[in-house]
Amino acid sequence: MKLFDELTRRGLIAQMTHPEDIKDLLNNKRIKFYIGFDATADSLHIGHFLQFIVIKHMQKSGHTPIAILGTGTTMIGDPSGKTDMRKMLTTEKIDYNADVFQSQMRNILKLNQDELEIKRNADWLLEKNYIEFMREIGSCFSVNKMLTAECFKSRLEKGLSFIEFNYMLLQAYDFYHLFKFDDCVMQLGGDDQWSNILSGIDLIRRKISKQAYGVTFTLLTTKDGKKMGKTEKGSIWLDPLKTSPYEFFQYWRNVSDDDVINCMKLLTFIDIEKIEEYEQFTGSKLNDVKQELAFTITEMVHGKEKAEECIQASNALFGKGNNFDNIPNIKLQKKYFEDDKINILSILTISNLCNSKSDARRVVLQGGISIDSVVIDDIGYFIHQKNILKNEIIIKKGKKNYIKLSIE
Repeated sequence: MKLFDELTRRGLIAQMTHPEDIKDLLNNKRIKFYIGFDATADSLHIGHFLQFIVIKHMQKSGHTPIAILGTGTTMIGDPSGKTDMRKMLTTEKIDYNADVFQSQMRNILKLNQDELEIKRNADWLLEKNYIEFMREIGSCFSVNKMLTAECFKSRLEKGLSFIEFNYMLLQAYDFYHLFKFDDCVMQLGGDDQWSNILSGIDLIRRKISKQAYGVTFTLLTTKDGKKMGKTEKGSIWLDPLKTSPYEFFQYWRNVSDDDVINCMKLLTFIDIEKIEEYEQFTGSKLNDVKQELAFTITEMVHGKEKAEECIQASNALFGKGNNFDNIPNIKLQKKYFEDDKINILSILTISNLCNSKSDARRVVLQGGISIDSVVIDDIGYFIHQKNILKNEIIIKKGKKNYIKLSIE
């Protein structure tokens, strides 16, 4: 199947600037394209993983990906999709985050330097003189037109800082720079980047009278439009120390029936014809599809061994085995014990099963906590240190969240 048809059939493409030209470029040419990653955190998350999938689709079809680590643009902060100004980071923190991103990209995508170029936009942005930049680039932008962009409109009522207003110029310059010096003719990004991508294409046209192209891909949302990749604990990270492989696996194992097929189309390379057959499944057969989804994504991010361990742990918890080794293990420090015992509310907050003691109190009183299959509805319940040392204690919150206790 041709690449354009594959991306379309999977529902990955949201918008594009020149449909017929882009179809020809993707199907019949070999081009360079880029996707940007601002280094705003110390790990990539599942939203970035969708971008990895797009990179891999393109690369497998002979196109050359350039990943831009936004070590320059992160110093400004993209207002797209944000209700408040992003936190200002130091250059040291930004460089550290970019190092982590680069390692994760190489590890997950399994592409060497010849197959994936990774650049940092601080290399060309930080050397620019502000006055020269404004004369050369700022003069090409209409403030009236910029204010119609969705990324700015949504912020005007609450407040948009001048520093953020410059972000669009910097991203546009990235595309112009890559077009001019790296023969990169296409920018890809999430659908929230549409306005920024258009600004880069327009800048290239104004400066050197050349045609560039832009494609946005579908954001990862549920069927009712809510953003995916969030839990009570926060984002689903690709770093196993921030989101354990088991938690990662369980997130995909527990997606709703309405979302599992779409996730499989967007986030895996499973044959599209096979996925379309799955659309007819219901009940236990659909649960098997969820397990395949969870295993496939976990294997891509954390490796086959970890994915298999997650299945074993999941089966143990749901009565299909007895191997509890891979359930998240919470090591309690002895300082948390008083008279050699610890209250259930403290355990729930220390382990992050609950966000706060008030949240833990509510869950316990509602009968949402069980220990070794026994419901605990007493907020005064204690677990003794000797029992944790002697037995493997499994705590369950609701139907899907499990931990086991040990002492550090």
